[in-house]
Amino acid sequence: MKLLKSVPGVGAVTSTTLLVNLPELGSLSHKQISSLVGVAPINHDSGKHRGKQFIWGGRAQVRAVLYMAALTATQCNPVIKAFYERLCQSGKPKKVALTACMHKLLVILNAMVKNGASWQPNCVEQA
Repeated sequence: MKLLKSVPGVGAVTSTTLLVNLPELGSLSHKQISSLVGVAPINHDSGKHRGKQFIWGGRAQVRAVLYMAALTATQCNPVIKAFYERLCQSGKPKKVALTACMHKLLVILNAMVKNGASWQPNCVEQA
């Protein structure tokens, strides 16, 4: 829990919810954990038609808490804030950019638990 709370924007509620409702955290790949939570972009394609991507399914309670953590992280976490601002400046709608931040935050937390490492913003920026 202390490991997760070392990330700016992740508090007691987020870390507790992730540990209780997502015991697979740290044991799955970033694609598998994103799909499990429901923040992986799913293509809406058929034949030659290329539709928009959307998120769907997964664990709603984890996704709701992750939304609030990402919203907070866009204000106080330098890595997520820069990522969010870059997406907004490139023309992405704010909700889409926030969903991408949820995905990035989940991938970061999964890697931290897998490696047993605490928050290091300079390592995340290089990846």
